[in-house]
Amino acid sequence: MFARSTQFLLALCLLFSAAVSARGFPELTDLIEQNSPAVVKINTMENTRVSRNSVPPQYQQEIPDIFRHLLEPRERQQRPVASMGSGFIISNDGYIVTNNHVVDGADEVRVTLTDRREFEAKVIGTDPRSDLALIKVDANDLPTVRWGDSDRMKVGEWVVAIGSPFGLDYSASAGIVSAMGRSIPNESRENYVPFIQTDVAINPGNSGGPLFNLNGEVVGINSQIYTRSGGSIGLSFAIPASLAQDVVAQLREKGRVDRGWLGVGIQDVDRKLAIAMGLNKPAGALVGQLEADSPAAQAGIQVGDIIMHFDGQKILMPGDLPHVVGQTRPGAEVPVVLMREGKERKLKVRVGALPGDDDAEVQASNVPATTDVGGRLGLAVDDIPDSLKQRLGVESGVLVKQVVPGKPGANAGLRSGDIIAQLGFDQVESLLDYQKIVKKLPKGELLPIRFFRGGQPTFRTIQIDED
Repeated sequence: MFARSTQFLLALCLLFSAAVSARGFPELTDLIEQNSPAVVKINTMENTRVSRNSVPPQYQQEIPDIFRHLLEPRERQQRPVASMGSGFIISNDGYIVTNNHVVDGADEVRVTLTDRREFEAKVIGTDPRSDLALIKVDANDLPTVRWGDSDRMKVGEWVVAIGSPFGLDYSASAGIVSAMGRSIPNESRENYVPFIQTDVAINPGNSGGPLFNLNGEVVGINSQIYTRSGGSIGLSFAIPASLAQDVVAQLREKGRVDRGWLGVGIQDVDRKLAIAMGLNKPAGALVGQLEADSPAAQAGIQVGDIIMHFDGQKILMPGDLPHVVGQTRPGAEVPVVLMREGKERKLKVRVGALPGDDDAEVQASNVPATTDVGGRLGLAVDDIPDSLKQRLGVESGVLVKQVVPGKPGANAGLRSGDIIAQLGFDQVESLLDYQKIVKKLPKGELLPIRFFRGGQPTFRTIQIDED
């Protein structure tokens, strides 16, 4: 009798353990099997150009001026640099989402599907501030994924990543959401992405791949990891789908992203500052700097104000403010609640447009982005303002005001704010020079193009396939 009771209790324990296990560790095979066909592997190639001088720099000053021209860089070598990443198909006609850093600077982008089909992809648009890019392959009836609502994600939820870590095709890994709304400044110290933090194993090659919830919906795009070894240590960060959908829609429509701009420099409110400013606890974003004639200044915001709410959203940490402002459409008038000298104040702010990625004075042209704009290269260009020449250290060229998606200029990787200095083997001195050179460019040939981005010279190739 005792033995029978023991067996019964043991069976109950096993059943309870199995139930807990089933509830704690979800079944993921169907999710992975259904969504893997829409996840792609991306391989890129960049041809870097290297110049060499025959005389070391420390000895060049000893060369007479009459021979100095011989030291000009003449030997150029192309060294192809390959990289890889992941992406996912969002429409059956070939639009694919990935990270900007996966395709940035690439001369060739190739996409491989799970059925081993390969396509050459065109870059439709990139957004360095969110690290997102939209590319397209010439295909139809492709498998797709579904977007999910990342705003409803909670810490502790299970998530699944599919990608190509270290080039290992279509690998899946799972974990939980560790935190929401992580603020991680980019290389330019900008902070426009409230990242989803997870403990999913993300490694080099996973970049640009999807992060799924248990409903098989994409709730994030894997973008960054924190690591000391180069591999996963359980700290990975994904771009929320709610932000990504807006960015992708703008890239698809006009090849660029417009963001809201307030014109303030902000800092944290610690415990002592909170007491001094009349707050019960640290909260909000303290305005430490105010740009003249900015939207914030015009609305009456002052240095020393603490912004507590923006457009109805609570600002708990300073990093919350750029997230909210950046997603606000330029021109929108929104309510702002702030603390000034211990008293609450309410204002209305008309949000401005955030300047371009490369220079605060470079603004996109107001000309609609249609295939009729920009001539043979699909570029709207103008002469360079003298103030910009001095600041960037350039003497000649033309300023790119607009890039039409799918045209030769966009395929070459040009962006608004770039300065074109050479087309083919001709130097571009002015807008008139540019127009003459473009007319005589041959069709169907790869030609060198040299431009400046952020003051740094870059060589790429450009090809005109049709007039």
